[in-house]
Amino acid sequence: MTRVLTLDLGTNGARAGVYDLTARRLLSKAEAGYPTSHLPPDRAEQQPEDWWRALGLAVRAALSDAGEPEIAAITVATFASTVVVSDRAGNPLAPAILWMDARAAQEALESEKISHPVLDYCGGSNAVEWLVPKAIWLSRHQPELWARVEVISEALDFINFRLTGAWTGSVMNATCKWNWDSRSRSFHPDLYAALGVPDLADRLPQQIIDIGGVIGPLLPDVAGVWGIKGNPLVIQGGIDAHMGAFGADCVEPGTMLLIGGTSNVHITQVPDDGAKISGVWGPYPHALTQGMRMIEGGQVSAGSILKWLSQDIFGIKDEDLPALLAAAGAIEPAETRLLALDFWMGNRTPYRDARLRGAFLGLSLSHDRASIYRAAVTAVALGTANVIFDLERQGVAVGRIVMAGGIMRNPLWLQATVDAIGKPLGLAPDDNLTLYGNAVAAAVGLGLWPDLATAAKALAPEVRLLQPDPARHAQYRRLLRQYREAVEILTPLLHDLADAGLQGNGDE
Repeated sequence: MTRVLTLDLGTNGARAGVYDLTARRLLSKAEAGYPTSHLPPDRAEQQPEDWWRALGLAVRAALSDAGEPEIAAITVATFASTVVVSDRAGNPLAPAILWMDARAAQEALESEKISHPVLDYCGGSNAVEWLVPKAIWLSRHQPELWARVEVISEALDFINFRLTGAWTGSVMNATCKWNWDSRSRSFHPDLYAALGVPDLADRLPQQIIDIGGVIGPLLPDVAGVWGIKGNPLVIQGGIDAHMGAFGADCVEPGTMLLIGGTSNVHITQVPDDGAKISGVWGPYPHALTQGMRMIEGGQVSAGSILKWLSQDIFGIKDEDLPALLAAAGAIEPAETRLLALDFWMGNRTPYRDARLRGAFLGLSLSHDRASIYRAAVTAVALGTANVIFDLERQGVAVGRIVMAGGIMRNPLWLQATVDAIGKPLGLAPDDNLTLYGNAVAAAVGLGLWPDLATAAKALAPEVRLLQPDPARHAQYRRLLRQYREAVEILTPLLHDLADAGLQGNGDE
């Protein structure tokens, strides 16, 4: 029997799983949380040491539940771009800048003025969530800190360094978030210079390893503290949601992995034929598998909106949420007479606009919690449908869709998403396919399958189909037209509101 340890670092906590590659099933999983600091106007930070402590707790619990087996390999996936600045020894110099942090909106906007072939791989410009704009922001607004930074990395690279003592990057993260050239497999210092950070390349991990490639053996000290038996290799992973594409066997063109959670992510691939596709992140050459281009669509705020509304605004506790879902679910989407826009933290796809903001339109004194919550669910579902609508408009085939993520614990949001899209969705057997995708990478790193696509097909779990309601889909189609019209009309005003917040982005 070959058991591997699969680790997932997400926005709200760390998960660890023990996967049996021989039996082709997940034996156990455990998780541990950590806090996020939200600072006005648009910042979000975490402490890297909190991640490490949470991983230790989750790993020990997962190993115990699985009977403390010997581990052959470890693969890590994390949220991206959550950025760590540290010294060479891996000591953080400041809180990590979370992926949803929007402080670098201006720096991202400025990249639209730069013409460079590598920027064409990511849609022509950088997004506010990515590592490069955050690095530019640090160099401008915290120069004393930037002068002390020896390594700037993703959360993934930081954790892999703690596991192995080697600074490495994943081909996925480097291609998608760092403006690394996956065709020539090289950095372009001239691009970083044009963006205003000529020294960035020297501070990034220099060794870029393909998904499924071997980083090195696990450090004995870590094995001892975490109680890991055997002599496992650490195998390169990538971005959490993207690694889930392997766990869902959504690698071939025409398939899509849809992760619904704090944010939503839509992952699909297209042939490497050079066709231009706009409004998305990418298409990234070779970022997921060789010979294909990966498209990443997404919604920056999704489940986070629903949690904010129910907990922070309504003050509803978790045990009382089912009553709210039932009341909201009794209302048809169009019956609320409300239209909401799901841009609490900007838009990723299809507008690529970090300066868009959320809105509720049509409010009256007759609206209650249930109708407002229903409108928010509808907005998030419409945002998902809008991503797929725009891709199909550009000729990208979206046939088989597999759904996973925290959305599976919210039946109202889940069914609304299926109805808004109007296509059957395959429901994964687990809300976290990242743990399964990491096992695929570990299997390739151990030489058990020749490539990622073959391993993904061999290890794919069964899915259950959820069908859309035709009558509700017709409502959503009408609402989607209103949604798109509202974006067009309100964009200048939403920009003005967002820009007022940027005035506070100075030295602190």
